[in-house]
Amino acid sequence: MSKNNLIPTNPLKFIKEDAGHLLGDGQFGAILAGAGEGKTSFLMHLALDNLLRGKNVLHICLGQPIKKVCLWYDEILHRISDQYELNNTNVMWEMILPHRFIMTFSIEDFSVERLEERLNDLTEQGIFFPQIVLLDGLPFDKTEQSSLIKLKTLTKEHGFPVWFTVMIHREDKVEQPDDIPSPISHISDLFEVILKLKPAGREINVQLIKGPKLDKVL
Repeated sequence: MSKNNLIPTNPLKFIKEDAGHLLGDGQFGAILAGAGEGKTSFLMHLALDNLLRGKNVLHICLGQPIKKVCLWYDEILHRISDQYELNNTNVMWEMILPHRFIMTFSIEDFSVERLEERLNDLTEQGIFFPQIVLLDGLPFDKTEQSSLIKLKTLTKEHGFPVWFTVMIHREDKVEQPDDIPSPISHISDLFEVILKLKPAGREINVQLIKGPKLDKVL
């Protein structure tokens, strides 16, 4: 079974172009939603989409142990397998697992400098070369703009895009298509793509706030 045989069933088929092409090297994408509204699940789908395409995915999670992140992947993979009635998912997982690397930090200990140090350890020893980075759990309400600018510089130097999850609240309304809720409204110029997730029954509506044209429903 090849990876190409699995790509047509990828859960991000609502995107009119390959998910990996939504962001270029050094670009930022944001996934906005309230608590429990699917940010991490969406991020996992994005990870699997890129893994199936043979890309190296660095998944950075703040405030969660590696074991829990691995369990999230297992859960999402099983959901996809059940939904599309896939066989031999264990074989598929063995094929794509070498392309995934999980890195965790406590929220208090995370900094661009520490990330750069650990990233250099991986690349200089030839252990792992990320082609896309997913960053889950960054507290944007406590993150300085200067740190994000440093991170953007780092991503450009290493040549990969970054997707972030962003927690928003009920009062962070989006009334117009180009409205950007806090906590990233004041730094929206750093992001090339901004998506907002809105649960609707068993579906998730994906509202494009900034970026290329997408279909409306996942």
